[in-house]
Amino acid sequence: MTKAGWSTIKIAVSLYPFGAGAAAVNVFFASLIFSWIGGPVLSTSSAVLIGAVVGVPATWYFARHIRHLMDVADKRAEV
Repeated sequence: MTKAGWSTIKIAVSLYPFGAGAAAVNVFFASLIFSWIGGPVLSTSSAVLIGAVVGVPATWYFARHIRHLMDVADKRAEV
């Protein structure tokens, strides 16, 4: 059986801007919460840079999950 639809790589590349953006927002908000106990607040450019790096594995994991859901749905459609 061949996999129908998009590959995991194509899904990951398509979703990367959203994953990196979400990671950047979360990193920035985490630095704001960390500032309550005396930590530094990250600049937005630092948060975007860290989010771009953290977004790669997060987006890859999410793309694998979506590909798995597509495979499960295809298997159920065959029955």
